[in-house]
Amino acid sequence: MSTTEIAKRHFTAAIAEAEASGQGVDSVCRAMLSLVVAKYLESRSVADVQSELRFVADNCDPDTDFMFMRP
Repeated sequence: MSTTEIAKRHFTAAIAEAEASGQGVDSVCRAMLSLVVAKYLESRSVADVQSELRFVADNCDPDTDFMFMRP
């Protein structure tokens, strides 16, 4: 099982549990993001984590190719 599959399985379960208990999906996403950032900060610099988050934010449009992709 890949790391993406593991993460997706747990994320899907967290979303389902939140929805079943009347919690908002946005709240779960925000909590997960906070946990990821906290975990990153255990072994990476603040600047490195900020760079990682900027890259994700700059490339989150699913209709836009990454700038390093070829046509």
